[in-house]
Amino acid sequence: MGGAAALEKLVPVLLAFGGGVLLARRKIVPAEASKVFSDYAFLFAVPCYLFGNIYASDLAALFNWRAIGGYAGSAALAVAAVAVAAVAHGIREPRVVALRVMAGVQVNTAYFAVPVFITVFGTAAPIFPILLFQVCVLSLVVIALMELGRAGPAAGGPARRLARAVGASLTTPVVLACNAGILLNLLSVKIPAVVLDGAAFVGDSASPVALFALGLHLGGLGLDLRGTTREELALVGFKCLAFPLLTWAVCGMLFGVRGEWLAYLVLIAAMPTPQNLFIFAQRYDVGVDLSASLVIKSSLVSLLLLPLWLQTVAA
Repeated sequence: MGGAAALEKLVPVLLAFGGGVLLARRKIVPAEASKVFSDYAFLFAVPCYLFGNIYASDLAALFNWRAIGGYAGSAALAVAAVAVAAVAHGIREPRVVALRVMAGVQVNTAYFAVPVFITVFGTAAPIFPILLFQVCVLSLVVIALMELGRAGPAAGGPARRLARAVGASLTTPVVLACNAGILLNLLSVKIPAVVLDGAAFVGDSASPVALFALGLHLGGLGLDLRGTTREELALVGFKCLAFPLLTWAVCGMLFGVRGEWLAYLVLIAAMPTPQNLFIFAQRYDVGVDLSASLVIKSSLVSLLLLPLWLQTVAA
């Protein structure tokens, strides 16, 4: 895929995202409205899309265990690298380390990867197993560190805090939709066509609405490039460049992943830091300003690098 072809694939992404930025900057649509659009996408449209597509998928082909194992291996190495770097720079508090691990390794699936994959490949199916791995493994590691590092008797004991956090993570609409689609698929439960058609109708709106919401959010916050710290540069660079390259090396050389799946995994790794980073930072009162900056800057850098990654993985 040449550079021009890659850019053509991204025109719908840029249009939806850029429209949100423009309308927020001109104050035609208030930036605060991004939460409404985001909630609609995250709580309703994306789960509808995921449920219908997973239910109708060939799970044997979808859950490519070699590919998933390769991605898990690269993610584990990335987690270790970020954690070691943080400790080496004098960071000892578990919540602070966990926040940086999340910023450098977790990817924005629902708001960024899903709409990009739908636009570029016509499907977001390859994201489903990685999404489940991220929520059920990576997020739980971060949540565990956050909860165990939480101070104060009001938070309860470590076991209670961890159980509460795990329960909240596993009962999000996105995870429930994925698990329901997998279960009903495996059990060969017949779902009425009208239900699947309704889910598809709502799910088709997930991509543009999620990108528009992200554009509104970023357009309202603005971007301060001059105030970028060395730590921000390092984390954004690791997330948008080092992690995709690491994924390419581990999946391709060590696990022998080839073809489309290697391209899918590299592109997933190249997606920006998730908006959940900011939510976690607020919830646990740690690195709030840093988190907001990383979400914005990694999103813009990822968007700029997507044509390059598309051209590279298709070569």
